[in-house]
Formats: sequence, structure tokens, C-alpha cells
Amino acid sequence: MSRYELTRADLARLLEGAPSYRVDQLWEALYGRFEEPGGATGLPRVLRERLAGEPSLAPALELVDESLADGGETVKWLFACSGSARIETVLMHHPRRSTVCVSSQAGCAMGCAFCATGQAGFRRHLGVGEILEQVVRAARAARDRGRRLDHVVVMGMGEPLANYDNVLEALRRVRHDVGIGARRLTVSTVGFVPGIRRLAREPLQLNLAVSLHAANDPLRDRLVPLNRRYPLGQLIEACEEYLEATRRRISLEWALIDGVNDRPADAEELAAIARRLRAHVNLIPLNPTPGFPAPGTPEQGVRAFAERLGSAGVNVTVRRTRGRSIDAACGQLAARASGAARS
Repeated sequence: MSRYELTRADLARLLEGAPSYRVDQLWEALYGRFEEPGGATGLPRVLRERLAGEPSLAPALELVDESLADGGETVKWLFACSGSARIETVLMHHPRRSTVCVSSQAGCAMGCAFCATGQAGFRRHLGVGEILEQVVRAARAARDRGRRLDHVVVMGMGEPLANYDNVLEALRRVRHDVGIGARRLTVSTVGFVPGIRRLAREPLQLNLAVSLHAANDPLRDRLVPLNRRYPLGQLIEACEEYLEATRRRISLEWALIDGVNDRPADAEELAAIARRLRAHVNLIPLNPTPGFPAPGTPEQGVRAFAERLGSAGVNVTVRRTRGRSIDAACGQLAARASGAARS
């Protein structure tokens, strides 16, 4: 149990005997001002001192490593949490927005061939408080830099829709308590079809990003093993259900791998799916990982692939590669730290 795992009812029990409005003050300190319980300025000093030593208000995450890149515009944190698990969080400042990429699991069971997290295997799901605390720490860091955190993407370590209940509860609190609008909250999936169908029925209309990476089953089976369980036909149908229910445009994520999924035929197959779903395509030059031998597509090839999609009537952007010098691909920092610990 940690501070962001607690509900308002939990805080009321913790503050039993104090005026009821103290619950609202503590909640606002945690979610609105991102304060430590012992530094909650709206509370009396004696109460702050008691809360500072309260075990259930301790943080869930312990900072292990912090790396900066892009002149401080990209920050990556490695956190330790219970059970010896380690997770990563990345804060990225852009000219008109600040985005945090949070993890939903310690490790990942999806086993995607090119992903450092998948190569490391699965440890456990993250709790609501562990997910929320990543957002709050990023919001505090953004504020300290004179910025405001305004976008959250659940696109870090893990498959969010495999940890559906905890991820959705965390995002509900981000929406209602931290105050970031649902249209600025994005959940990414490699194609967990039951989760996409559940998400389509949620009243909290989130953005959905699908990490596609291949547009035919044989190649996707190799790159994204979950495709063997939920092949492209089922995935596309689930995306159509989501689109019909929410009217929210879906993003298709495509990590460009040199000579693997960056050929003209790949662009044609991707364009057909994108047009069918009226989806936006995000092209991502692959960040290299030690466990996957193929390099990312060179810059000229990325431009050519984007032009083919554009000529086929697809709305496409190329995501700027951020933080390569700090192992910004999901799982790389944890893998490096784990290797150092073993050596």
C-alpha cells in the first residue's frame, strides 16, 4: 500500500478524528499540488508531522537512476518498486506540450522480438498507485522546469490492456484529480483484442494507439508473438468496434526496421489497413536493442516510406527519436542497470 493506492475512504479512515475537510485538503495536496504528505502546506504542522511518518503514505517508487538528454528536454527515470521490480518512466518536453510515458507492468509477457522490455520477460502488474505515482512525479518535475504536464501515454514497459483494471483506475484519477483531459490520455497496445473491446465500452474516451509493426500475419507472428493468438483480422475488427463506439481516431505505431518492414509492399499493406480504420500512422525509427540484430531504417528510407503512405492517402507523421543517448527505448535502462548489478 502506498499514497496513490489509497482512496478517499482510506484517507478518511487515516484521518479519523480530524475535521472531514482535511481529507479534501490532503487529496488536493497529493493530486493537485504534488506535495509530499509531510509538506502538505494546507495542513496543520502537527498533522503533517504525523503523516510524514505514516507507512501507508510512503512512496511506492524509489529512484534508482535519472538520465537527461536533448538539453534536459528528455528525462528518463529508473524506479525500484516492491518485489525487487524495476520500471522506467520518460518525460519529454516539446515546444507546445509536455508528455510522460509511463509503465503499466514490470517487464512484459508479450515477447516482441525488437523490444528490450519483452526480451527481459515479465515480473508483475503494477498497482494503481505505482502507475499514478509516475504521472505525479513527472508533473512535479515539469512544474519545477516551469512547464505543465499535459499529456500522458501508457506506452512504457508492459502491455497496458493486460493490466486493464489498474490502468483504467489510474487514468480515471489522472483525468478527474490530476486534471489532464481524456483527449490527452493515450493507451497503447500490441493488439490485446479483449482489452480493446472493453475499452470501446468505457465512458472515459481515451486515445488508442496500436503497435502494429507488420501488416501481414506471417511477419507480425514473428515480430509480435501475440498475433498468433489474436491475428490481424481479429485485431482490425476490434479496432473497428472501438472506432464505431468512440468516434476517436486510432493511431497505428510502426517501428521501422531496416529490410524487415520498410519495403514498398509493407507500405502498401499498412496503407490498406490505415485507410480501412481511418487511422493516423506514427512511424518510429527503431531504437537499437542488444537482443535484436536488425538496425532501424536509415533516415532516407524513413522519408521514402512516409512518402509512400502519404501518396496512398494516409495521414502519417515521423516521430522524432528522443533520448537515444540515455537508452530511451523501453526496457533498455532497466536492462543496463540489471546487467551492471550482475557484473
